[in-house]
Amino acid sequence: MKRQTRREFLRSLGVLAGSAGAWTVLPQGVGRGQGAAEGKKRPNIIFIMSDDHDAHAISCYGSKINETPNIDRLAKEGMRFDHCFCTNSICAPSRAVILTGKYSHMNGLKDNATRFDGSQQTGPKLLQQAGYETAIIGKWHLQSDPTGFDYWHILPGQGVYYNPPMIEMGKRTKHQGYVTEILTDLALQWLKGRKGDKPFYLMFHHKAPHREWEPAPKYLTLYDGKEIPEPATLFDDYTGRGRAAHEQDMTIEKTMNNRDVKLVPPTGLTPEQKAQWDAAYEPKIKAFKEANPQGKDLVRWKYQRYMHDYLACIASVDESVGRVLDYLKESGLADNTIVLYASDQGFYLGEHGWFDKRWMYEESLQMPLLVRYPKEIKPGAVNKDMVMNLDFAETFLDYAGVRVPQDMQGVSLRPLLQGRTPTDWRKSIYYHYYEYPAVHSVKRHYGVRTERYKLIHFYNDIDEWELYDMEKDPDEMHNVYNDPAYADMVKELTVELKRLREKYQDTTGTPI
Repeated sequence: MKRQTRREFLRSLGVLAGSAGAWTVLPQGVGRGQGAAEGKKRPNIIFIMSDDHDAHAISCYGSKINETPNIDRLAKEGMRFDHCFCTNSICAPSRAVILTGKYSHMNGLKDNATRFDGSQQTGPKLLQQAGYETAIIGKWHLQSDPTGFDYWHILPGQGVYYNPPMIEMGKRTKHQGYVTEILTDLALQWLKGRKGDKPFYLMFHHKAPHREWEPAPKYLTLYDGKEIPEPATLFDDYTGRGRAAHEQDMTIEKTMNNRDVKLVPPTGLTPEQKAQWDAAYEPKIKAFKEANPQGKDLVRWKYQRYMHDYLACIASVDESVGRVLDYLKESGLADNTIVLYASDQGFYLGEHGWFDKRWMYEESLQMPLLVRYPKEIKPGAVNKDMVMNLDFAETFLDYAGVRVPQDMQGVSLRPLLQGRTPTDWRKSIYYHYYEYPAVHSVKRHYGVRTERYKLIHFYNDIDEWELYDMEKDPDEMHNVYNDPAYADMVKELTVELKRLREKYQDTTGTPI
């Protein structure tokens, strides 16, 4: 019998899976991820994430209000997910879930006020340990310094749109210009400056289109003269729903302020930027004062101002995506690079009279998700399975040939990206929002969503239930929880909700 070499023995155990360099020897099927095929070069990964970019403002998702040709390239050349959901629709918690592959109650970050514990296990750390060169550029929003990255250059806190201060490897820096363009320059600079042949993982995260929606100088007047269609629920009065919908503070009518609608300019502009800003907005302010709109007319004016600026911010993000895709093509990296585009959650574009996110209602629950990887993903593919931001870390590890730790709670999307849905793929998703009392006054709640139904439990200072039949009521206007016709469905979904809370070990919040 031929004696095994030490390398052959280690390979048989999968020990070499985490060795440095661009190659992996992890066999197919090891651990919870598939792993990369033996002897094949591991893919690079670029994870582009915007902030508050609703899927309905992306043309490949059927937007009727704007065009995003570069983001659409990812759908045309890769896969579009139509049912991607977040676990907790708010900025910092979503980012923590994406980093750890764990729900908020497991990773310790339930709201925007909490500091992320960077000492815990994260996807970037595991990729770094497996030989990937890792970097994050852009929005971080987790209070603690990034860990698990060879390079980081981040916006402090929320960041600002014009002349943003940043932090590079612990040192504060100052940049002049527009944030989306600056971040793109920095990302491309890092990509072009890499040395060696290690595979890389880049988290390239935009501030835009977060509030207060301040467009780049060249896009300040992009939507002037264009009437954005109003959503059918712009003047929703929340009839038939409970205290939660009535007591929120996130309406265009009452919550949106003068800075949001640009009656007040941003601070910190250079003289040139201030001149550009005044030239673009002074005519609008003058027209507003002359018209002096009131009541519903004022809401309509605010909505148009909001949408013009929000969509103009997205134009810069789309341009940025195009620059990155062009670089990958020109450099010969495109074929072996996974590019994933997502937002940290959905956003309200006037639906129910709102802006912001937080709710388990569809507009804020659904995230855009587009993935391109020419070696495995069929161009123009569309997936309608239920996926989550909880799955992102596991997917990246799977493609890198790194065993997915058992304590991660998501599932790799790789089989879906390959065009096959496992027979045991999830049929429901679990959601939990915690940040109350706080800004916007959205009550704490958790719930379950299936293909057709959504059951929500509001708790803390109230105890209310809502059930929506999204086939009959896609706008979620009619709570049918107490309708006798849905009594059996209430029982069925309550059982499923309990099962999911046990599955994900969530004992927080009021018990069912």
